[in-house]
Amino acid sequence: MTRIEECILYRDFSEGEVLGKMTQMLEAHQRREEMEPYRSWFYECLGKLVEMAGAYGFSGNLWHNYLTYLLVNKENAFSTACEIVGHVEGSINQMALHDFVRFKELYDYDIRVLDDIFESGDCHIICEYQNTSGNRKLFNKRLRDRIAELSVRLAKAADDREFMEDMIAFYKDFGVGKLGLHKAFRVDRINGRAEIIPITNIAHVHLDDLVGYEIAKKKLIDNTEAFVEGRKANNCLLYGDAGTGKSSSIKGILNQYYEQGLRIIEVYKHQFQDLNEIISQIKNRNYKFIIYMDDLSFEEFEIEYKYLKAVIEGGLEKKPDNVLIYATSNRRHLVREQFSDKEGRRDDLHSSDTVQEKLSLVSRFGVTIFFCGPDKKEFQNIVRTLAQRNGVKMDEDTLLLEANRWELQHGGLSGRTAQQFIDYLLGQQK
Repeated sequence: MTRIEECILYRDFSEGEVLGKMTQMLEAHQRREEMEPYRSWFYECLGKLVEMAGAYGFSGNLWHNYLTYLLVNKENAFSTACEIVGHVEGSINQMALHDFVRFKELYDYDIRVLDDIFESGDCHIICEYQNTSGNRKLFNKRLRDRIAELSVRLAKAADDREFMEDMIAFYKDFGVGKLGLHKAFRVDRINGRAEIIPITNIAHVHLDDLVGYEIAKKKLIDNTEAFVEGRKANNCLLYGDAGTGKSSSIKGILNQYYEQGLRIIEVYKHQFQDLNEIISQIKNRNYKFIIYMDDLSFEEFEIEYKYLKAVIEGGLEKKPDNVLIYATSNRRHLVREQFSDKEGRRDDLHSSDTVQEKLSLVSRFGVTIFFCGPDKKEFQNIVRTLAQRNGVKMDEDTLLLEANRWELQHGGLSGRTAQQFIDYLLGQQK
């Protein structure tokens, strides 16, 4: 078996401890070394494979699943070139094939030989592992299944080139690393640096789930489609009454265009000073990123909007073509205005400049979409539609009467109120 240390592109894995120890054990066995000193390593590696299965939900051959997990998460010159576009030209292919030769040897090697050496039956269990059915925190089911399917294909690859073709196909279809494999992200500050962290539990909202607002949805779709297709697109502000579907629309476009390379990073006001650092981490990737700011507004004393203005338009460094800003807000102008701004207070001789400073932020959003609250008739139509979709069995007159009572006590006429009413009815069903 060739030493894994000879890899050129696929090395220095962040979770490569098991790989290093397992390959050293297998090589020692081939050299007919005394294996007893490796006994503690053997059980340590098995334990970590089981822990990985518990965290990510893997079943079957956990050794193959682990190797596949390393390959699909390794961001290097080859994998990032293949994401979205597939095959690439150049010498990088020879470098990748060089490494895949070594990884295929690992897939082909039956680690159950270690059971005979250490008088154990545990490797047989690891190679035919049956997992529990609980929910996993680190992967969603869709992502876990894709990695598991690739693991089986790689193990069955006839030769090194078929192995490489399987990897290229995966990178093209699903991407590489956290930015490729996940849909949405948040930002945390870790060790003084802004880190992009995957969000694994995403609401499966689709634009068709949002009843009404056809003009608003079309405007959002048109702008987003232009963006993912590489045409000119604008930063977008969705504003209007609370509970009218602004945030749901953003989730809907994420689910609709994820397969075309769209990703969303959610950022809060206190993180605006990290925007340049975040953009630097994503500007050279083959994905389209929407930096999403939910419920965006600023009080008079808050100055974070100045960071946002500079990033959107006004800083020396041009915003990358693969990044747009989408925001939702209940305020049309985002920054709270007061009558004193227009009355010319004595301590501000240039009051018009004060107003323009506050309005200049919203002008940087090229597309603004208004979501207004429904009237009574529209509200009832939303209730009827949601009831039908969710299988609520109730006489229509009774349904609308109860819906009217509900909205009077729970926030008024809005799509959110209608959904909450339907959820209440569903919760009452035995």
